[in-house]
Amino acid sequence: MMLSEKDICTSGWVNGRQKRPCVFLPQITAVFLVAIISLMQYPLKAQWTPTPNDTLVSHRILADNRVNFRIYAPNAAEVMLGGTDIPNMGPGADVTKMENGVWQITVGPLEPGAYRYTFVVDGISVNDPRNPLTSQSNMHSWSLIYVSGDAFMDTRKVPHGAVSEVIYYSTALQRFRRMHIYTPPGYESGEGRYPVFYLLHGAFDCDDAWTTVGRANLIMDNLIADELARPMVVVMPAGHTGPFRFGEPLPEMDDFIRDFTDDIMPYVETEYRILTDRANRAIAGLSMGGEHTLNIAIPDLEKFGYIGVLSSGIFGITGDPRFGPMNDPGWEKQHKKELENKEARKGLKLIWFATGKDDFLVETSRVTVDLLKKYGFDVMYHETAGAHTWINWRKYLYEFAQLLFQ
Repeated sequence: MMLSEKDICTSGWVNGRQKRPCVFLPQITAVFLVAIISLMQYPLKAQWTPTPNDTLVSHRILADNRVNFRIYAPNAAEVMLGGTDIPNMGPGADVTKMENGVWQITVGPLEPGAYRYTFVVDGISVNDPRNPLTSQSNMHSWSLIYVSGDAFMDTRKVPHGAVSEVIYYSTALQRFRRMHIYTPPGYESGEGRYPVFYLLHGAFDCDDAWTTVGRANLIMDNLIADELARPMVVVMPAGHTGPFRFGEPLPEMDDFIRDFTDDIMPYVETEYRILTDRANRAIAGLSMGGEHTLNIAIPDLEKFGYIGVLSSGIFGITGDPRFGPMNDPGWEKQHKKELENKEARKGLKLIWFATGKDDFLVETSRVTVDLLKKYGFDVMYHETAGAHTWINWRKYLYEFAQLLFQ
C-alpha cells in the first residue's frame, strides 16, 4: 500500500516503524544558510601544509648493498644512527642534516641479512617512524631492514610454515609467559608427529628475535624445501625471567630452567603433535641461550639427542672479570656426576659448538669444549670468521639444523 505525504507526516507508527515530523526542502535550505553565515563570522583555520616527511622513503637499499637511511627531524640539533650488527658503526654514526629538515646517512655495503637499527635524535633513541618492520629485544624494539641475496634465508617461492605467539601459564614463575613456535609446512593438515627443536636466544634479546632478525622460520622453510632438513617444530621461548640491563646481574638462571622443565616442555608435548623420545628432541642457544642449553641438557642428558651451543660456553669458566657475578668456576664440580655418566652419553647423537674468531666469547667456547672433551664428549667445534652478531647466528642455525634427526 502506498502512503500519502499526509500519512507520512503525522505522528504515530506505520508498518511497525515510528514516523518523524516532516522537514521540507525550504526548511533544510534555511538551516544550511544559517550555518554557513555563522561559520563565515570566524577566520578559517590554517590549511594543512605538506612537508618532506609526507613522501619520505626512510631507507633505501642501493644496487651495491649500501643502505641509505633518512629521517625528518627539522628541529633536531643532532641525529645518530645506531645498529648492533651494522659493521663499523661502533656506538653510532653521525647523520647529516639537509636543507629541507631531512637527515640522511649511507652505510655499507652490507652483506645479505637482517639488520636492526634506531635513530638517536638529540639523545633519545627512536624507531624509524616511516618503517613498519620491527624486531623486539629484551630492552626495547628496533626498526628492521633486510638485504636480500643469500638463498638460505631469503623469502623464496617455497611452501611456508607458520609462527605462533603462544601464551602459557608458568607454574614455576606464577605468571603468564610468551613463546614463539614454528610449525613446518604441512603441519596444519593435522596428520603425523614431528621432531622438536628448542631454540634459545641471547642476553639482549627475547622470544621474538629468532623469527625477526634471526629469520629462523624462513631458514627452516628453505631447508625443508631443499630437502636438507627434516620438517620439525621449533620452539623459541623467552629466556629472561626478569629485567636485565647491561652491567646489572642476570636474573637467576634456575628460574628459566624451572620454567623450561616444568612448564614449556610439558606444554609443547601436550599441545603439539611432536615426538617425545630423545632421538627426536634437540636444544640449542646463542650466547646466554648457549649457557642455558648446557645447564638444561647436561643434567638431563638422557632427554636430548642433539645439543648446539652458538657463540657461548660456561660463562666465567676462563675467569674473565667482565662477567662479574656471572662467573661460575664451580660448574664442573657441580655437574661432575652428570659429566662422568657414560651411559647417558651413549644416546647423545651430536654436541655442536660454533663461535667466531673475533667473538669476545671465543675463549669461553674453547675452554668449555676442552672441558667436555676431557669427560669423553665427542664435541664438534666449528670456529668461523666474524664476531658476536646475528650475521653468524643465522648461518650457524642453517648449519646445525641440517644435522638434526638424520
